[in-house]
Amino acid sequence: MARKIVTLTTDFGHNDHFVGVLKGVILKLAPETDIVDISHEVRPYDILDGAYTIAQAYKYFPNWTIHLVIVDPGVGTARRPILANSEHHWFVAPDNGVLSFMYAQEPEHRVRHITSEHYFLTPVSQTFQGRDVFAPIVGWMARGVESEKFGDLVTDYVKFAPPKPKPAGENALQGVVIKVDRFGNLITNITPQDVPRLFSENAPAFKIAVGKGEVTKLNLNYAQSAANEVFVIVGSSGYLELSSNRGSAARLLQADRGAAVGVTFA
Repeated sequence: MARKIVTLTTDFGHNDHFVGVLKGVILKLAPETDIVDISHEVRPYDILDGAYTIAQAYKYFPNWTIHLVIVDPGVGTARRPILANSEHHWFVAPDNGVLSFMYAQEPEHRVRHITSEHYFLTPVSQTFQGRDVFAPIVGWMARGVESEKFGDLVTDYVKFAPPKPKPAGENALQGVVIKVDRFGNLITNITPQDVPRLFSENAPAFKIAVGKGEVTKLNLNYAQSAANEVFVIVGSSGYLELSSNRGSAARLLQADRGAAVGVTFA
């Protein structure tokens, strides 16, 4: 049997034992598993941030990697554990919308409600089901247990539509900051396809208002501007980002996740 790859995306951080315990449970069941950390710095309890993070990462892994995603403010409640699959990947997560960006990218996805409790650790904690429910399912999958063994397909799983920018008149668009990365880049929900005039041969002058500042310059790379000058750039995520060369656009514009982003063309 080929070695399985498992990725971990959580809001657990690195100060406590939680991440190590997840790995221990998986490796005890499937010692040959290769475990890769995508991130454990998802904003605590922030389902949108978790959904964005896994959606940015999973496609870069080999087919049929198992992705464990735990951002679970409803732990211990009636929310369901689920096993989902896209065309080429597996996802184990709580049923709270944390896979919504993946659902939007993968129209052929399927979702199972995990009900086969004999695969869980016992007793099941009401506060750490990542250890007792989700990690064991991943371990058994890595050992080769087929998805059908864990539960039936469902269609009433929780999902939300990723936030989309909205027209605000003939020459304006309203978006939002969906992520602030560790460099202070403000990642918006606006794609180049939403603002094609910005990239046309004779692009008109534009203004992007966010926080307490305005941006009027489009860059191809960070080094095109002086330090601490704020500009807009197409980031690796495929979204427009408000950025600064060797500085924090979030600090300079005094903006955070959820800030309105107004694009206006002359």
